[in-house]
Amino acid sequence: MSSTRRHFLTASAAGVLASANAAADQKRISPNDRIRLATIGLGGMGTADTHSSLSIPGVELVAIADLYEGRRKRAREVFGDHIFTTRDYREILARSDIDIVIVATSDHWHSRATIDALNAGKDVYCEKPMVHSLEEGRAVIDAARKSGRIMQVGSQRVSSIVYQKAKELIEAGAIGEPNMIQAWWDRNNELMAFKSSIPPDASPETIDWDRFTAITTKRPYNSERFFQWRGYSDYGTGVAGDLFVHLFSGVHFVLSQLGPTRVYATGGIRFWKDGRDMPDLMLGLYDYPQAGKMPPMNLSLRVNLENGTTENSAFHFVGSEGILTIDKGVTVSRHPREREPGYSVDTFPEKLQEEFMREYREKYPLPAPSPDAMQADKTEEYLPPEKYSDHKAHHVNFINAVRSRKPVIEDPVFGLRAAAPALLSNISWASGKACTWDPQSLEAT
Repeated sequence: MSSTRRHFLTASAAGVLASANAAADQKRISPNDRIRLATIGLGGMGTADTHSSLSIPGVELVAIADLYEGRRKRAREVFGDHIFTTRDYREILARSDIDIVIVATSDHWHSRATIDALNAGKDVYCEKPMVHSLEEGRAVIDAARKSGRIMQVGSQRVSSIVYQKAKELIEAGAIGEPNMIQAWWDRNNELMAFKSSIPPDASPETIDWDRFTAITTKRPYNSERFFQWRGYSDYGTGVAGDLFVHLFSGVHFVLSQLGPTRVYATGGIRFWKDGRDMPDLMLGLYDYPQAGKMPPMNLSLRVNLENGTTENSAFHFVGSEGILTIDKGVTVSRHPREREPGYSVDTFPEKLQEEFMREYREKYPLPAPSPDAMQADKTEEYLPPEKYSDHKAHHVNFINAVRSRKPVIEDPVFGLRAAAPALLSNISWASGKACTWDPQSLEAT
């Protein structure tokens, strides 16, 4: 027998904003509370990030930087002709009328653009992964500390009420002692994984290819590499940097972990053999150190093809007393340890069977029949409100931190601790060897 108790989580005012009242809210924002935004990189995530920020009262868009002329034109179509656009983000950073910057470039420009923005006195929302290589991490952290600016990395799970509930439940002992985590992300759509559409006018005349490749390997112009950069190690970090970072962020937040100490990944280019050098299938094992009362854990991640779905992601936190699942919401299935270890005595001589069972029942007496013994196992389910957006909540938390000058959860140190095991997954996959990492000192060992 089983039964499910369903609960609905209550989103905080910071997590869900009523769009119907946005106009009125805008009027109540004083000029001193207005925050002027610029976005560097107006691709899919840059556009989504910009819209999320603009849905927050008091935030207004001032400028856009993008290396493709068509996106600069699109910015004026969507946000208005008054928007300043440029291919050189340094022109944005030189402006005194910009308070915050969203960095949503290809991965290989994340650290450079972020450091430049921090040094220019801007608060920064940087898309994940925070860095393209481990070596870049310390420089970003140092720039943020030296500048004193607010910096938040864009993996929204740390702002989600779903993950906050999961954290509360595990800390309260809902599943006993966690001993293993299974996490996966099935992205089964070529367009979503690697194949962004290429506009008909893509050419060296409409794209600043020299600037795009300025800090990496020099190559002849290639529109696939520019628009489909996630599949190439020169510019992207593959499925690990795109998706694994979200899973690491979720695990580290829910379990208050700093990161794994050993990383091993395998996989390959199995489905879309199109010239990419980053795998479309990856499996990883991650050993976490004991931290407080937390035992070592293994984390398994995958990105592959499964018929019938285009995207699927979930966690199983397996504990000594049950399993907590994070999907659209949180589900807890409690399975208390059996009081009796059980027995197998059929191969013993009959007298020894009797002796064994007599001693066994003295230690584990049969429970007396009662109504309590007939109760069904309980499964608890916690669901967020309809249309709840953790992506929007993450931007709200960033804007609140900009206004209050209080630190965010997903600061550069958190961002590196989530990015590093993902980047080490790529290194492990390429080398065929396990990698070690010290999440305390932030160094590969």
